[in-house]
Amino acid sequence: MAEKWETHPVTPDRFEDFADVINKNRRPTHCWCLSHRLQAREITELGGTGPHAREQAMRALCEREHPPGVVTYLDDEPVGWCNIGPRSEISRLAQSKLMRPVDDLPVWSIVCVVVRSGFRRRGVTAHLIEGAVAYAAAHGAPAVEAHPVDPGDQRMDLTMAFVGTRSMFERAGFSVVGTTDAVASKLPRLVMRRDLAS
Repeated sequence: MAEKWETHPVTPDRFEDFADVINKNRRPTHCWCLSHRLQAREITELGGTGPHAREQAMRALCEREHPPGVVTYLDDEPVGWCNIGPRSEISRLAQSKLMRPVDDLPVWSIVCVVVRSGFRRRGVTAHLIEGAVAYAAAHGAPAVEAHPVDPGDQRMDLTMAFVGTRSMFERAGFSVVGTTDAVASKLPRLVMRRDLAS
């Protein structure tokens, strides 16, 4: 039987599916995919100061007009997460001195790509990026950008793998349009773009 792939924005009713991918045990101090998206004060404004502040802040983001990313499903099971949105709505990125925009185009930006443990090397990333691009396109994005690294033959630190690799995005139709002053795994981060305008 053919595999069934679907990708959907992480609206409030899909929050638990998102959490299953990135924080299966719901640990308050574990990643809630906010550190590269929000300033610390914004997390407090959205989620308060308690032990579950980061989770609550992420839940609040899911209620916005542009939920903060997409979840990919394989046969109805959540297997991947991509944090994506208009660059202008990702304050850490919009204000970054290291990852400046290459031009004035109101791009959407991919912040991270995560494949659920146990589902790596199953083709999840390709479906996830395509689903993220389709989500951006459906909301009128003229282009989607990512900031991966090009490790070549080097082994990448798995804690930084969320930024993605040049080859991963090239396979998804992205091209290098610039560089940044940021690094991940001691490697420079690129600016890669896929134009969506017809």
